[in-house]
Amino acid sequence: MRDRKNQAAKEARRDEERREEEPAQLAREQTRRESDLVREQAVQKDQAGKEARREEKRIEEEPAQLAREQARRKTDLAREQAIAEDQEARRREIEKAKINHQSKLKRYG
Repeated sequence: MRDRKNQAAKEARRDEERREEEPAQLAREQTRRESDLVREQAVQKDQAGKEARREEKRIEEEPAQLAREQARRKTDLAREQAIAEDQEARRREIEKAKINHQSKLKRYG
């Protein structure tokens, strides 16, 4: 019986301690949540600033990027035209060689 009374007294003391500690615990949790919120807001603000700087840089570099792309396209077109002209010249040489070969066959044939 004494054990039950002691046990009940211990439980009552624990309950009382929990009740006394609860406001402090709630205050710590609230402080932690507020701290987390402030930290998260700082991260978001930092990310927004970085995104704004990236966008500004992209806008600044856009004309140069467009010029590089235009120059590349112009170079590619010139290369393709040179290849086409070379192929046409080879085709003409082959035709000329065929004609010369046929005329030689007729002459000496």
